[in-house]
Amino acid sequence: MSTLPTLPPGPAPATRGSESLNTPQMKRILASSFLGSAIEFYDFMLYASASALVFSQVFFASLSPGMATVASFGTLAAGYVARPLGGIVFGHFGDRLGRKGVLVTTMLLMGIATALIGLLPTYEQIGLAAPLALVALRIIQGFAVGGEWGGAMLIALEHAPGGKRGFAASFANLGAPAGSILSAGVLGLFSLLPEDQFLSWGWRIPFLLSVVLVLIGMFVRLKVVESPMFVQFDREAEERRVPLIAVLSKSPKVLVLGTLVAVSQLTISGMASVWGLSHATAQGVDQTFALNAKVASALALFLTTLLAARLSDRWGRRPVIGVGIAGAILLAYPLLLMIDAGDNLLFGVAVIAAQAVQGIILGPLAAFLAELFPTAVRFTGSSLAFQGASALGAGFTPIFAGALAASAGGLPALGGTWIAVLAACAVALFVMPESSKRDLTSIR
Repeated sequence: MSTLPTLPPGPAPATRGSESLNTPQMKRILASSFLGSAIEFYDFMLYASASALVFSQVFFASLSPGMATVASFGTLAAGYVARPLGGIVFGHFGDRLGRKGVLVTTMLLMGIATALIGLLPTYEQIGLAAPLALVALRIIQGFAVGGEWGGAMLIALEHAPGGKRGFAASFANLGAPAGSILSAGVLGLFSLLPEDQFLSWGWRIPFLLSVVLVLIGMFVRLKVVESPMFVQFDREAEERRVPLIAVLSKSPKVLVLGTLVAVSQLTISGMASVWGLSHATAQGVDQTFALNAKVASALALFLTTLLAARLSDRWGRRPVIGVGIAGAILLAYPLLLMIDAGDNLLFGVAVIAAQAVQGIILGPLAAFLAELFPTAVRFTGSSLAFQGASALGAGFTPIFAGALAASAGGLPALGGTWIAVLAACAVALFVMPESSKRDLTSIR
């Protein structure tokens, strides 16, 4: 991959962003950030739900039920592992060539990969080639979403006025719960089919619908102008370094600490949305109810993300994220007990509470990470921190959670490990400086 599409930048906006979020161009930018991210995460989270409910039976039918579930979660993890690589590659081009071209490329790549998953033959039809193709397409999904998040977030943040950066940047994060609502809702609708029909063809339709969503997203995204901060940097820069090398050589501490802070939010996603769904349905929670509960929990995530982003512009990023991490620590054991109970209502309460707490962290997180890095490497640095956390926090959490829950230590060991990780994230947060009042053009 050597180039990205060259797109017309449009008229250059003011260097320090718009004066208001209510201008027509700013509304279009926020809509593009939200809609594009929602479509990408529809595709990405659709796979997460299907890995818990479908893939173990369709692509790993030769394994025992327990091993099939582990294998299915392994393919899920592959997508998360690919996300940092996508962040590095697309971050490089986003920092060198511009944010907008990356956004178009990632959307196309994700849409194609998702549609192809919906067309894959089963293990019974083509044997080992089926799960291998599934893993390959999952890696492409992860690679695409690794670049999408940084571009969607920065195109909004770098246009926004300083006092509203947290709110503007959150539109990329709002795409995650919106995509989850849509994916869980569509998959839940088709899960109402008789089980044999759902497993044979019903699960495929939500994946194929991605083509329609991508066409809608492309229509909006192509009308967006390039980031004003990138335009200024592009014109003024006398030297271009390789962004990844610049981040690793000049900002290694910031990168590590920022990644650790982001892990706090993503472990909640892995525990409640993926492992929790699989474990609860195995304990007796109705599958359709569980998917509907995920829709409700994604709505809670959407609302708390929006509120927390607003509050972070007023109170700062660290205090709001800190409240979210503290809430996750306090709720860790109660959430695990409710997930393990095998009761529909308790599972619903658990997953909604977990996602609400997750939103408190997620709301300020995009701006928090972006404000750590200068314009020249902001795409690469923030993407690497967030996508690295995705691989560690969400990608491997379901596998580790399943192993710990099945170990001699059981749920107490799982809960203790989760709390220890969250405590380390809290320490990293308060080692970092508050960034909400920073002038982004002055960061070096």
